[in-house]
Amino acid sequence: MKNIQKQQLAVVWASGDVEVAEKICLMYTHNASVQWWFDDVVLIVWGPSAKLLAENTVLQEKVKKMIGDGVKLEAFLACANMYGVADQLSSLGIEVKGMGSVLSNYLKEGWKVLTF
Repeated sequence: MKNIQKQQLAVVWASGDVEVAEKICLMYTHNASVQWWFDDVVLIVWGPSAKLLAENTVLQEKVKKMIGDGVKLEAFLACANMYGVADQLSSLGIEVKGMGSVLSNYLKEGWKVLTF
């Protein structure tokens, strides 16, 4: 009997560029989940993307839809605090927490990790 391993994707969204967010990062990540390209999909808001997301209502709506469609969203607390947006991200349904060990564990566990 074959041991079938789950296909897991963690996308680190670090870019503060709205075009990268809309036309690449969020589009691919959302489709990776809803098209079942991966079993588990996590989007990690890291660095300048935290500020961009907190300020852009269009991106906020996209992220809310992604959460509703099963994408897990996490944000790096240290970065969110640097930009003063931790509460805003949390109010969107994003789990804001320390991410260094979390991302390291994703890598150790064999997740595919992609960065935009």
